[in-house]
Amino acid sequence: MLDLIIRNGTIATASEQFRADIGVKSGKIAALGHDLGPAHDVIDAAGKFVLPGGIDSHVHIAQPSGPGLETADDFDTATLSALFGGNTTVMSFCLQQKGESLTKAVADYHARAQGKLYTDVAFHLIVSDPTPEVLEQELPELIARGYRSVKVFMTYENLRLNDAQLLSTMAAAKDGGAVVMVHAENEDVIAFLSEQHRRAGLNAPHGHATSRPVASEREATHRAMTLADIADVPVVIVHVSNGPTIEEIARARHRGQRVVAETCPQYLFLTEDDLLRDGWEGAKFVCSPPPRDKAAQDACWRGLETGLFDLFSSDHCPFMFARDKLSAQARASYRHIPNGIPGVETRLPLLFSEGVCKSRIDLCRFVGLTATNHARTYGLLPRKGTVAIGADADLAVWNPQTQWTIANSALHGASDYSPYEGMRVQGRPETVILRGKVMIRDGALQGTSEDGTYLDRSTEERGPTLATGAATDFEMQVRAPKRGVVHAR
Repeated sequence: MLDLIIRNGTIATASEQFRADIGVKSGKIAALGHDLGPAHDVIDAAGKFVLPGGIDSHVHIAQPSGPGLETADDFDTATLSALFGGNTTVMSFCLQQKGESLTKAVADYHARAQGKLYTDVAFHLIVSDPTPEVLEQELPELIARGYRSVKVFMTYENLRLNDAQLLSTMAAAKDGGAVVMVHAENEDVIAFLSEQHRRAGLNAPHGHATSRPVASEREATHRAMTLADIADVPVVIVHVSNGPTIEEIARARHRGQRVVAETCPQYLFLTEDDLLRDGWEGAKFVCSPPPRDKAAQDACWRGLETGLFDLFSSDHCPFMFARDKLSAQARASYRHIPNGIPGVETRLPLLFSEGVCKSRIDLCRFVGLTATNHARTYGLLPRKGTVAIGADADLAVWNPQTQWTIANSALHGASDYSPYEGMRVQGRPETVILRGKVMIRDGALQGTSEDGTYLDRSTEERGPTLATGAATDFEMQVRAPKRGVVHAR
């Protein structure tokens, strides 16, 4: 007898859409078809979509962000929020502080997550201090233990690496078979413009956007890909926000370089005008790179439509508005406003509503952008990210007709605001299943924070397989609107 059957639903993977029942046994998908026999539990998904559980591969949880400042979510609230958003796996970061052992940072994050997981979790490494010991001993050992993704920063004084450090870190990652994630903004440009703003008395939140212009992201992205090309390592350019940066990525792919591109909800649904809101409300929208303008939004939508973007992540990095973004230091200048916004719970509904329901992307593309490509890029496929026999039974049953309004009071994270407050969306995950266990049934929580687990990626012998987009002709893919698609305004 099967443990669970999900009947009468429309199943979608990244490549096909079909009607079938799903049989679950011992936490795995055991059967796909019809008339699967008896089961201990049956879920009727008639009129609904059955999708792989979402994988959000870019979240910051319980992460320090300066003296006495930490992100609002611990692992329990972050993964609970992710679960209600239709996700079954999140990938968070182990941040190495300057002068700290990378191995110690990993141990610390595991301790923080222990017993606090409503979803499964995997970790990326952040290298901020690439000493010889880190590059020659700790990083190779950690990659061999399954930490197959390494993030580096080109901005923030306490995190950024210079070009020589970037190259040496990329080379060490390449030797171990890891992929490198890059936050690409030119810190020297930002420091130069910030000093000009200071002299002119421009301290309000909007100064964050004008001190981090598109050119600083475009140049850094070009440089990051050039260094990755020299080091011969696959690279993920995270949270891409605008057309000129997209063009740089398309050019690199046209040359045959292995580049994965990621964008996030803030670059589709927010603009820099949000940072102009009165009463320091603009601080709610401070993140890096900042939201841009309408043209940048359109370019990011085209990147999703045409296949240039592989990943759609939240870059969930929540802070408290009242406590953190309205602190005395933050109100003195935008330079002290904590960078980051919440979004792990609203990522999937926003893209489903504005992408799938408005025919900008189809359901298969939605699955690829939100689950399958994440699993492929970071070494979790075929265990995660798809509906297939033998895969983990991580599933989300979506009602495509439900219409609702985003309200932070109804979300499950610890932050005291949502940047998407008041947005009307269509479609919502109603039932979420993690490795065969029904965690949420018809909107009601049934699972516990003991149900999630750490995902060991050490069995990936050849390292991650890149999810590279199909776009190669950057003039066509970036600049030409997709015909027959009504663009949301």
